[in-house]
Amino acid sequence: MKKMNLLFCSVAMCAALPFFSSAQDNAAQMEEKHKAEAQAIAADKSKAEGVAQAAATSIPTKLQVVFAEYEGDKKVKSLPYTLYVTAPNDAHGWKKLRIGSRVPVLTGKEGGLQYLDVGTNIDARVTRIADARYNLELVLERSWVEGEVFATMEGTATKSTEPSSGPFKQPIIRQFRTDVDLFLRDGQTVESTMATDPLSGKVLRVEITLNVVK
Repeated sequence: MKKMNLLFCSVAMCAALPFFSSAQDNAAQMEEKHKAEAQAIAADKSKAEGVAQAAATSIPTKLQVVFAEYEGDKKVKSLPYTLYVTAPNDAHGWKKLRIGSRVPVLTGKEGGLQYLDVGTNIDARVTRIADARYNLELVLERSWVEGEVFATMEGTATKSTEPSSGPFKQPIIRQFRTDVDLFLRDGQTVESTMATDPLSGKVLRVEITLNVVK
């Protein structure tokens, strides 16, 4: 009888093992699920805190770049441009401004045309540094049409169908380019560049102003 009881208990325990194993598996799965949910909540909280911190430390700034041309002491042209650039504590992407026209230029024979981009390109980046100052990096490019020359193109037919070399007006395109690296305070204006055109003798000055947007 005692042997039979022992055998019965062994059989009962063996029969119960799958249920215990299944319960343990379910508990482990629930624990993993809760752990994953907690990690997701922590990640969302960290992301929200990072966004809030970035918003708190990012400062919007307004940049004004003015190209001014002088003939002697007389200002003959002033071209202002305004950009809004966010200044974080670390380096940020460049903001770009492009404005201009495409100027046709005769090339080769048979009336071939090439279009040249003429205008102003400004790339700007602002980084906040210590002592309430800002590191301003600029790449400035300006090209413009000033005057014209006469060129000839061989093989041009006139109304009389006689081959001829006729005169054509070609634009003179002047160019200016500079890289600027400045340290400015809120509201400060500096003259970053002064250059003289070697042909016309005109003086080009670049003034830059930085203002923090309140």
